[in-house]
Amino acid sequence: MTNNDLLRRLRYALNLNGEAITDICKLGGYEIRPVDVLKLLKKEEEAGFNVCDDTAMAAFLDGLIIARRGAHEPKPGPVKEQGEVLTNNLILRKIRIALELNDEAMLAILAKAGFRLSKSELSAMFRAEGHRNYKPCGDQFLRNFIRGLTLGHRNAQPKQPITPGNKGLGDT
Repeated sequence: MTNNDLLRRLRYALNLNGEAITDICKLGGYEIRPVDVLKLLKKEEEAGFNVCDDTAMAAFLDGLIIARRGAHEPKPGPVKEQGEVLTNNLILRKIRIALELNDEAMLAILAKAGFRLSKSELSAMFRAEGHRNYKPCGDQFLRNFIRGLTLGHRNAQPKQPITPGNKGLGDT
C-alpha cells in the first residue's frame, strides 16, 4: 500500500480534513501547507498528484500519537534515527499507539472488516524483526484493519475532526 493510499484511508476513517492533517504533521515535526496536503490526497492519475514520502507519513503518524496521547519525554539512551523506513508493521504499531488500542480492540476492529486472526498471530506483528515469531504485516492486512476502523468509528462518532485540543473518536 502506498503512503498516499494510507493517508487517504486514515483521513476518511478518522474524519480528518486538510487543516487537521496539516496540524498533525506539524506536531510530528513536518511543515506542510493544506494545499500540499490536498495534493497528497489525490490519486495517481489526477493532475497535481504528489507522492507522500516516508518522512511525511512518519511525521503524520507521530503527530497523530502526540495529538491523541500528548508529547512524551524522551527516554535516556541511544537516540532514535530520524530517517526510519516505514514498514507496515511500524505503521500498524503507530496507529495502535495513537488510538490506544489493546489486542482485544484490534481483533474487534479486524472482525468488523470480516478478518479473523488469533491473538498470537496479532502479537507476532508487533515483535522485533529478528524475533523467531515475527510476522510481517501485509498490505491486505493493513487495508482490512483500516477498513474495520472505518466501519467501527466513522458512523458511530461525532463529526468532529481530530485536532490537538480534540481527541476525536468519541473521547471526551
